Amino acid sequence: MIRYTLSCDNGHDFEGWFSSSDDFDRQVERKLVSCPSCNSTSVAKQLMAPSVATARKKEATRAVIMDQAQKETVAKIRELVKSVRENAEDVGERFPEEARKIHYGEAEERGLIGKATAEEAVALLEEGIAVAPLPILPDEVN
Repeated sequence: MIRYTLSCDNGHDFEGWFSSSDDFDRQVERKLVSCPSCNSTSVAKQLMAPSVATARKKEATRAVIMDQAQKETVAKIRELVKSVRENAEDVGERFPEEARKIHYGEAEERGLIGKATAEEAVALLEEGIAVAPLPILPDEVN
């Protein structure tokens, strides 16, 4: 995945994650990328310094200090993720294949969770198959 710093024609800056530079270009051309502040679809990449991994560089994580409202929101998201996991069949690496079978009526409709590469997820979305990543919550990386 590539993280781009983006800006809209109204001067708002934000981030976007894409499987490749071509994926970004295709999504912008199809007006699928919009500013979260004003919904403008006139979006451009900003100049970014490359992230170079070295043997000495430790894996960095983003840190956040949460107020009570944010803690409550994370708790609700955690409950949602737990419910999704409890009510879905974990098909592991077969996720893209099983999602297509359900979408095209070759298998019974049911909730699925599993693994997919960014490219596989993009391909599923382009086929009209609704997929979304499960969020990784703060306690899961500490």
